[in-house]
Amino acid sequence: MNHHFPLPGGGELELHRYPRQARHGLQAWEAADEYIMNELAALEWDRSAPLVILNDAFGALTLGLHQYRPYTVTDSCIAGLALADNAAGNGLEPDWTLLTSLDELPAAPGLILIKLPKTNAMLEHQLAAISRVAGPGTLIMAGAKVRDVHSSTLKLFEQYLGPTRTSLAWKKARLIFAQRDAAIAPSPAPAPLSWRLEGSDFTINNHASVFSRASLDIGARFMLEHLPASHPGRIIDLGCGNGVLGLMALVRNPEATVTFVDESHMAVASARLNVEQNLPDAMDRARFMVNNCLDGMGPDSADLVLCNPPFHQQQAITDHIAWQMMTDARRVLRRGGELLLVGNRHLDYHQKLKRLFGNQRVVASNRKFVILNAIRTA
Repeated sequence: MNHHFPLPGGGELELHRYPRQARHGLQAWEAADEYIMNELAALEWDRSAPLVILNDAFGALTLGLHQYRPYTVTDSCIAGLALADNAAGNGLEPDWTLLTSLDELPAAPGLILIKLPKTNAMLEHQLAAISRVAGPGTLIMAGAKVRDVHSSTLKLFEQYLGPTRTSLAWKKARLIFAQRDAAIAPSPAPAPLSWRLEGSDFTINNHASVFSRASLDIGARFMLEHLPASHPGRIIDLGCGNGVLGLMALVRNPEATVTFVDESHMAVASARLNVEQNLPDAMDRARFMVNNCLDGMGPDSADLVLCNPPFHQQQAITDHIAWQMMTDARRVLRRGGELLLVGNRHLDYHQKLKRLFGNQRVVASNRKFVILNAIRTA
């Protein structure tokens, strides 16, 4: 696996995905990162004004341009950790400013670089934010795989910013250039998408980057049918997304506390909003944490962990996040504490649980999903 990211004019960065020990065998940058850096070397931009970088997953752009003290914007806690880890590995000081996806951008930037996010909803959120700060002199450049640049993508740039053009393809990557048109009014942040949770009076709110933001995902739907009730202890909703599992755990377990944990800032903000609006009296029993799985939480921290793990990081299919979630759950559970996990049947999570916990049982299954229980016995 190539860990050496080439820089224009010579030199390179050693870049790794995070965490390094995960055996995912995936490169920590894309051709679009190289294309942006190479193109930028031939362009003029106001280096005295702020440089803003959005969605830099592992630090290629931020570290490649670190001398300009960029503002780097991410929704991902893991991206921030990867950036710090790769900076240390290259002997670089943390001379950037890290912003979350919910923070306002600095005013009047000279250059804005975007790695296209996975969804148009997140792209709209970010283009609206850019529309509020960019001026006619701001150079705006985005990069992505050719297959991810659609006519709908370009229409969003034109709608929120102004005239837009694309580059030729290079190594299956393409660049997008946009110019801020002062005749287009700045756009407020799009409101969270909301829908009624079936079988309840609850309204579920979803910020732009939340997984399955338009409806209840089918794994969570199945898990809701099998949530425990009257549990008095400390519950963790691990990988909480919009928090629907933890929300219903608060309802069914009125003596329990629930900690909502996700690596996405927008997910945790959505979970907080959903508890505040639907169960305001339960806010004193709810905790909210943006975190890489259960980093920093010690043993005997939980009695029950609920988990609907992802099987991707950024756009790569991988099971290392699910494995880390299971490992962390075992570490933080008290003896006798339980993990309740839902996953696609074909992922064979029962083998992993048997290896970690020494036990597992099937709580329920259907054609697509299985719900598994494992108990910490030692």
